[in-house]
Amino acid sequence: MDTTGQGTKKDLLAKGAVLQRDGSYAIAPHSPGGLLEPDQLIKIGEIAKKYNAATVKATSSQRLAIVGIKEEDIDAVWNDLGMDPGYAIGVCVRSVKFCPGTTFCKRGQQDSVSIGMELDKRYHGMELPGKFKVGVSGCVNKCMATEFRDLGLMGTSKGFHIYVGGHGGVKARLGQVLAEHQTPEDSLKIIDNIMHYFEGNGNKRERLGEFIDRIGFEEFEQEVMID
Repeated sequence: MDTTGQGTKKDLLAKGAVLQRDGSYAIAPHSPGGLLEPDQLIKIGEIAKKYNAATVKATSSQRLAIVGIKEEDIDAVWNDLGMDPGYAIGVCVRSVKFCPGTTFCKRGQQDSVSIGMELDKRYHGMELPGKFKVGVSGCVNKCMATEFRDLGLMGTSKGFHIYVGGHGGVKARLGQVLAEHQTPEDSLKIIDNIMHYFEGNGNKRERLGEFIDRIGFEEFEQEVMID
């Protein structure tokens, strides 16, 4: 029984619109690593006002969601924004989060911004067997919840540690260390192997951690590690 009064309304995947409790929608423009130009921030605020949005919310995926958009206004809002949608929903790579790293942070040990931007460029929105989240931390503080992401990187003075299989949910799972002290170049090669191996062998709606538990960590390691 529908107790919300919204009938058969649902998320609009093709429009990057997430159904809200009151029947309105939220949209979240894509902002890799949460990096936005001042003019983009101003535009988001102006459009939120123009379409009488309820609020603008900073999301856990480093995006700004405009919340409370009427369904009939969604196309016009995207047109006015002139930005691509973030993949907040769907069975795909939903987010690539990364910290300031050596670009901005005095504690950074690796350039998390550059590798994070490259990962976002390669994989954001990539369809996979299950939803997939990435976190890149530039130091051992792991501000991007490295061990709580399907794929996580942690910067050290000698390179990146790669973690795999972390996720939240009812049965949360911590990621496992797959490799240590990898160069950015080798990290990208290993990650590319991970993405395509999981793409071709994971079961429907299976998270990477569940996939690893099913086939065994040793087999997974043998398939994705580079020589």
